[in-house]
Amino acid sequence: MMNNPNPISSYLKAGSKVHLVGIGGVSMCPLAEVLHGMGMQVQGSDMTESDTVKHLRSVGIPVAIGHNAENLGDCDLVIRTAAVHDGNPEIAGAVSRSIPVYERAQAWGAIMQHYPNALCVAGTHGKTTTTSMCTHIFMAAEADPTVMIGGTLPMLHSGYRVGQGDTIILESCEYCNSFLSFFPTVAVILNVEEDHLDFFKDLQDIEHSFRKFAELVPPTTGTVIVNADNEGAMDSVAGVDRNIITFGLEHPADCTAANLAVDENGRPVFDVMVKGERYAHVTLGVYGHHNVLNALAAAATAWSLGLSGSAVEAGLASFSGAGRRFEHKGSFRGAEIYDDYAHHPDELHALISTCRELGYKRLVVAFQPHTYTRTIKFFDNFVQELSRADVVILAEIFAAREQNTTGISSSDLCRNIPGAVYCSTLDKVTDQLVQVVQPGDLVLTVGAGDIYRAGEKLLERA
Repeated sequence: MMNNPNPISSYLKAGSKVHLVGIGGVSMCPLAEVLHGMGMQVQGSDMTESDTVKHLRSVGIPVAIGHNAENLGDCDLVIRTAAVHDGNPEIAGAVSRSIPVYERAQAWGAIMQHYPNALCVAGTHGKTTTTSMCTHIFMAAEADPTVMIGGTLPMLHSGYRVGQGDTIILESCEYCNSFLSFFPTVAVILNVEEDHLDFFKDLQDIEHSFRKFAELVPPTTGTVIVNADNEGAMDSVAGVDRNIITFGLEHPADCTAANLAVDENGRPVFDVMVKGERYAHVTLGVYGHHNVLNALAAAATAWSLGLSGSAVEAGLASFSGAGRRFEHKGSFRGAEIYDDYAHHPDELHALISTCRELGYKRLVVAFQPHTYTRTIKFFDNFVQELSRADVVILAEIFAAREQNTTGISSSDLCRNIPGAVYCSTLDKVTDQLVQVVQPGDLVLTVGAGDIYRAGEKLLERA
């Protein structure tokens, strides 16, 4: 945080001029619209033209292409996305002119203080799906929520919406402690596992961060929703003096599933029970044990805020998945092509376990590891999980924010997975898929990078 002696809330008022660096980003675009709706004079910059940039211009928000200190004009403050570093010319220009610079998370935190209900969904896995489920439920309840999701929700045709209701729903990431800038009235903790070890020291450090997140909830009026089946989540809230509602399937919990079964399409069907009473009868539009837990978290949240069970039923029935979360992409020579964002061994385990229950002849997985530090830390776990697939194709590691200082490569994973094939480029991944895919296969492109492009290129050859 730079040049900011005053809290950002003191600037977020009608008439203030704000410049957003990286305004076309997935959480910066909705931020721009919300600030614009508050009567602020909003402008910004991005590196490339995009549909998002065109949309912002269409609602009266000017966007410059390229980063230049001159873009700042006479703005009162600057807000930057996490991808923008101190060396950026607009950040350096703001500092030289004593214009305060704030982080995106700080802005969202200040904004949510204007909402009576601020629902923040956190956890190592499942955030996007659960935030999306909550959105469907609140939309079914006609609550007109403002929403910020870290992915695309088909119902919204984007990752966000700006509503006029009294509820804001935000996917809340622990990386760099971003979620500690928030002001939740309802904090959801789906699970707490080792991840982002380029920032956190260890699991204990991560649990400490989630504990601080839970403690952000108001002591008397707020609620913490936590997964009773996840040891890290429960350890994080142990002794926290807040109203806590648990959900789970394997351990005693306030919100659980009764009469759990699957329908003729393999989708979970169950009664949502809250404190021993039936709240809703749910048929999910998504598969897997992990999604039953996600649905329970969303239902517990709805219950805590007084929504009807019928809204939960309608909302969850209409939810067929978020973008890149077991997203059906198409068919190729009698095989079905899906894409998923899984990039942690626990996510891979849940994904592969779900796919194994769907009755396909073979499971073909094209996996792209995400970041060098995660690949090194969970190397043996990745080998173990990927070895459960019938065919494994490994794309090179997606670097994201990192430099490869260790020489780790996906080829190292390949040597430890029987029959696996290493491909140095996405085009080679597609070529390999063309060679191996057979009728009756379930083909997965998996990873948080750009591995989905290999599946899309495969479909172009159908």
